Amino acid sequence: MDKRLIKQLIQQNISEDGIVETGIKGVKLFRVTEPIRCAPAVYEPSIVAIVSGAKEAILDGKQHVYDSSQYMCCAISMPVEAGSPAASLDNPLLGVYIALDTRVMTELVIEIESSGLDIRKPKGGRIPQGVTLADWDDPFNEALLRLIQISNSPAEAALLGDGRLRELYYTVLKGAAGESVSRAFGVGNEIARSIAYLSSRLDQKVSIEEMASQVGMSRAVFHRKFKQATTMSPVQFVKCMRLNSAAIKIAAGMTVNQAAMEVGYVSSTQFSREFRRLYGLPPKQWGRFEQSGTGLM
Repeated sequence: MDKRLIKQLIQQNISEDGIVETGIKGVKLFRVTEPIRCAPAVYEPSIVAIVSGAKEAILDGKQHVYDSSQYMCCAISMPVEAGSPAASLDNPLLGVYIALDTRVMTELVIEIESSGLDIRKPKGGRIPQGVTLADWDDPFNEALLRLIQISNSPAEAALLGDGRLRELYYTVLKGAAGESVSRAFGVGNEIARSIAYLSSRLDQKVSIEEMASQVGMSRAVFHRKFKQATTMSPVQFVKCMRLNSAAIKIAAGMTVNQAAMEVGYVSSTQFSREFRRLYGLPPKQWGRFEQSGTGLM
């Protein structure tokens, strides 16, 4: 089925740069016509499907660029740097953002596993749970089109939205990102649960031992499984989550000291030192640069 139909529907619903709600819970359309350099962000569990242009995400120093040939699936909260450096009026970034509902995803994974249906194994071995790029296939394309088609009608969105969203989730689970998503939401989702525990306590001192004990693992086993899932060590992940969350707050206008405290730093000196080491600028200077309008929206 032609992706141009999805692109046409998006263009009909969004005529200016920004993000618009569709009336279906967790589903948004976006448009960008000016380049946005990569800046700190936190990806929540979601799917991003691009129909025009390309997005860029940097995870643990590795650059991932995806366009209409692949959709991005983030199964667990991940600290990244994200942007759209190539966006322009001639080649706008157009796409769909779809949040992954934990309850629905967990139900689907359990139902698929109990029914005996296979979840596709990735070529070349296991893949991280964090950020996965999956090739568009016909089932995903058809499910996404059916979902976007009802976004213009509040009545249809209310009546059919949950069912069509569930259908799209199913195609993701049966597609190239299936194993990554099933490990995050199904049995054995200890790493996803430990990250959720951390994310709700960024303003507190959470040790690696505490994260490991929350999911019943020794520190050594937790460290190994965490790195397999996220490509980062637990210590590195915690630091990136805190600094990225602080960077977002500073870009929104929060003071450096307040942002540091809200993500668990007691010493503003330590915060500034680690911030500069990661982003190349002291937080005050970085905040002024981002607020000038040249950074991430």
